[in-house]
Amino acid sequence: MLQAVPAAAAGGVFDEMRFGTTASISNGDKREHGVFPSVTVFLDPLGADSAKDLGEKLLRPRIHAGAAIATSSHGANEVFGGLSWTFDVTKQFFVEFGAGGTVHDGDLHADDTSGPKLGCRLLFREYAAAGFRFDEHWNLSATVEHASHAELCDGPNDGLTRAGLALGYKF
Repeated sequence: MLQAVPAAAAGGVFDEMRFGTTASISNGDKREHGVFPSVTVFLDPLGADSAKDLGEKLLRPRIHAGAAIATSSHGANEVFGGLSWTFDVTKQFFVEFGAGGTVHDGDLHADDTSGPKLGCRLLFREYAAAGFRFDEHWNLSATVEHASHAELCDGPNDGLTRAGLALGYKF
């Protein structure tokens, strides 16, 4: 019978999984409706967890990939990925920053719908989080994230701006 072995214990790079929910914090016609359940996987092939100082932390980001699902027709589904940097404030509290890209299925130019007009399918995505570790495995973080095309493609650039909570399990 096969027995599950955590990837980190087996020398793997799979580091953490987070399940979250966000909601739009934009105003007016740029606001998405509904909530956005998400899952994010973090990989640590560069050994971010073993970095000793700030310089090493900056040179050893984790890699993240995930997806967010819209619960309303006036929201955008996303598949995203990028790099993440986690910094311990104390043993229990941490802050995290990430940057990368996302592909979405939201409105690009439509004038007859409410919700953000995004201009192109591929957007830059960045996020920040503040979290609390309950123990060596479980954590809870408050997040804010933003995606836009930074005026690099034609059309509107309302962007996606969301905030929420995520429950994480570190392997």
